[in-house]
Amino acid sequence: MHNHKAVILTIAGSDSGGGAGIQADIKAISATGGYACSVITALTAQNTRGVSAVHPVPQPMIRAQLEAVFGDLPVAAVKVGMLGDGATIRTVAEALRRYRPAHLVMDPVMVSANGDMLLAEEAVAALREELLPLADVITPNLPEAARLTGRDIPAGPGEVEPLLAALSGLGCRAVLLKGGFWQREARSPDWLITADEVRCFDAPRVVTANTHGTGCTLSAALACYLAQGLSLELAVASAKHYIDRAILAGSTLRIGGGRGPVDHFFRR
Repeated sequence: MHNHKAVILTIAGSDSGGGAGIQADIKAISATGGYACSVITALTAQNTRGVSAVHPVPQPMIRAQLEAVFGDLPVAAVKVGMLGDGATIRTVAEALRRYRPAHLVMDPVMVSANGDMLLAEEAVAALREELLPLADVITPNLPEAARLTGRDIPAGPGEVEPLLAALSGLGCRAVLLKGGFWQREARSPDWLITADEVRCFDAPRVVTANTHGTGCTLSAALACYLAQGLSLELAVASAKHYIDRAILAGSTLRIGGGRGPVDHFFRR
């Protein structure tokens, strides 16, 4: 009797503090029922207070990891996170065009929750040209969406329409815009933008400082649910429900002296 699990590959940077990046992705994929494998694009020295150093992984090693995973494991979905520079973006895009995973979720990691820049300025154009056209869905937060489109960050949900319109023109199949940036709002809305409609997924905001790695966690869970056969809308709803509960469960954690992590395994 064989027990099949969907295999999800995360391509991202390592977080030595364990709250974001590859570490958060593996936790989220495992917690939502998938089998996680990884390609590490960068090593970071970071904790709940911020990022103190970043060391990019050499391109031959990134290629070797990609070939090792795709050459053996039946990857059902790929989640792409921190890439760091244009060379890495091109290396990853080349592999994705070659292996053609059934589902590709891209979290365009540019700025950490602590405000640290995680994507070089020259790489933004490469991201738009090389990876966005391959993605089934991208999951930018408001600052990342503004950077991708060249627009200002809306002051609140009532001013988001021009940004939604700009995101629809980026060339990817769907965009999930995350609205958690507005800290003073009582609700936390996310918008799923497709060719047919814009749908809002809304939830009460959990007031907590423990939000490190929320974007990584949401996108990894979304990739896992897509790999398990859920429709895009149901996968988004499920991933939103998962991250909301993980934030709530993690709101009382005391890990580190800064922005703490969510509780990925709240279901245990």
